[in-house]
Amino acid sequence: MTETAGSVCERDVSVLKGVGPAKREALGKLGIETVGDAVRFWPRAYQNRGDTKTLSEIAARCRAGETGPFSAILTVSTEPQGRYIRKGMHLTTARAFDETGTVAVTWFNQPYMANRIHAASVYRFYGRFEWNAQYKRLSLNSPLTEAVEEGVTLPAIVPVYPIAAGLTQRFMAELTGRALEAARGELWEILPSEALEDLKLPAYAYAVRQIHRPDSVEAMETAKRRLVFEELWLMFLSMAMTRAETKRQSGPLRLTDTDMTEFREALPFTLTGAQERCVSEILTDMAGENLMNRILTGDVGSGKTAVAAAAAYAAARNGFRTMVMAPTEILARQHAEDFSRLFGPLGIRVALLTGSTKKKERDAILDGMRDQPRMGEGISVLIGTHALLTEDVEADSLGLCVIDEQHRFGVMQRAALFEKARDVHSLVMSATPIPRTLTLAAYGMIDVSRIDELPKGRQRIDTFIVNESYRDRLYAFIRKQAAEGHQVYVVCPAVEETETKPAEGEEMANLPLFDMMEESAPMKNARQTADELARALPELNIGFVHGRLKAADKERVMTAFADHELDVLVSTTVIEVGVNVPNATLMIVENAERFGLSQLHQLRGRVGRGSAKSYFILVSDSEKPEAQERLRAVKSTTDGFEIAEYDLEQRGPGDFFAENGGIRQHGQANFRLAALCRDPEMIERASFYARRTAEDDPALEKPENRRLRARLAAFGRKTEKTQN
Repeated sequence: MTETAGSVCERDVSVLKGVGPAKREALGKLGIETVGDAVRFWPRAYQNRGDTKTLSEIAARCRAGETGPFSAILTVSTEPQGRYIRKGMHLTTARAFDETGTVAVTWFNQPYMANRIHAASVYRFYGRFEWNAQYKRLSLNSPLTEAVEEGVTLPAIVPVYPIAAGLTQRFMAELTGRALEAARGELWEILPSEALEDLKLPAYAYAVRQIHRPDSVEAMETAKRRLVFEELWLMFLSMAMTRAETKRQSGPLRLTDTDMTEFREALPFTLTGAQERCVSEILTDMAGENLMNRILTGDVGSGKTAVAAAAAYAAARNGFRTMVMAPTEILARQHAEDFSRLFGPLGIRVALLTGSTKKKERDAILDGMRDQPRMGEGISVLIGTHALLTEDVEADSLGLCVIDEQHRFGVMQRAALFEKARDVHSLVMSATPIPRTLTLAAYGMIDVSRIDELPKGRQRIDTFIVNESYRDRLYAFIRKQAAEGHQVYVVCPAVEETETKPAEGEEMANLPLFDMMEESAPMKNARQTADELARALPELNIGFVHGRLKAADKERVMTAFADHELDVLVSTTVIEVGVNVPNATLMIVENAERFGLSQLHQLRGRVGRGSAKSYFILVSDSEKPEAQERLRAVKSTTDGFEIAEYDLEQRGPGDFFAENGGIRQHGQANFRLAALCRDPEMIERASFYARRTAEDDPALEKPENRRLRARLAAFGRKTEKTQN
């Protein structure tokens, strides 16, 4: 399927029956704006209603502790009876049977069921059964019920979609069905035929139909495998084409002077071997004939900023300017202080430009940007936030753009900075180590520099895994750290109390699209946790920060913590990108099983940055062996790349593509399947065939690639909307 001018898939989703303004708005929240979006909006799970059991089989399973959901073909033996047992609670009851037993059926607050169910008729019931040991009988509450009619085949596998307020599973099933029918003439193949044959993948049209309306579990798995490969292939193809375009350009900054002696002498420390290697890779790029497009990865505290400073020094030494963009004002200010302290004695001017910069100071900075950035003249390094993107910030002599924590910016924001100059070297930094598997897969598409060792003097952080029974001891440990003059982070997975019950249909799903771990432990939220800490530790100053705060309020709280006005900072993962606080020696992560392993590793890097002993405590009440195994993986090693590799195997590459490939998975239709792929071989094959396509037709100009070019453009547009 592709979106070309006048195609059905390009038309607004409101052309489909049943999509009025309200539904259109709700669908927009899911990223569904066109008919093509609806076609590619994959289910997240399924109800396997075709796997029917007898009541005796269900009773045996329930006695063993299972509740289902199960599916059964039953005959109703009594006419349904409805009654109110109290205000707001209506019950409809009936009995049903098969040749092996009987069951009492109850529907809560569904009075219409009395008119839908009739005695002596046969139905397929799907729901959760319970066994009453005292009375030795089965019960079934609020099942999904379908009439069994001669000549009518009921669907065996029923999809369950992500939904938003105002939408239902029934509506989503009807919507995707209508979209499939409308687009049936546009389900064209775009994958290379050799890839289809090599991996034994089905045709696109078959895969799309089977992912929405599978004939069997096997058909669904086959369709999923095909669509996973296509998403990976499109992602790698986009990267390959971007790189090819970059390599065709000729940058104005080609280093002729790469003497770094003065820079190394100015450093208050000695670069590690890994840092030296990364500096060498960057300088080689900048001295070459093509533009640099490099990602610098390494743990929090591994010294990425020093490597970026080396690149900025080389640019300044050769008469070119550097811009450094950070996602928060507090991080930009920290970079400005570090760069100024280093570059001041070397005669390299550094300036800071943020949204809070006063007009007089801002005007002076803009004037300084108009001067030539020679050593001692003009501004050679401009550091800032999104404020760098405004039109009045001129970029004469700009040769290098550095973006810190690049995944925090959308595609358009990054592009806006790079567009400040037509040809510019780019260096993006990320604290998420890329697994070696993905580095190999992306070889030839992305230049990756890794800092895989920590600076000397960094102490090992002791990591512990505890459960809720340790709560009083945790409070005592927080009090002890504060008494010694240190500070504490407490990280929660949610901002405030949220609805914990699953979305409509998901509680009945017994066949996930991927084998995803669902945790049932109550989710700790930052607001409640801050209140509990304030009651338990009234003598301490406790702050609270989260991503929903206004930028100014967030900066104020983070600055207060950095200035030791707060003893404890309770937060969501917003502190992944935070100020350096060497005085923080303890981090407690609530509901640790809900975080990705690489995310936990990044959080751990926020402590242990000073000379005092530091601790990282993972709190989890999950009893699932898989969850405990994942947490033990974090405890057992401090090697970020080893953890990243394990995380890739367990959770798929979604987080890593988001960090390094510019594709973040938020549940929208464009990149939901591949984000959970756990097959390294498929990742590598997708990369291989993407490179072959790009090498054969770098601009996709051949007639046979016309549909692919349009499909790739649609993929890119959806990606940008997802990120921004």
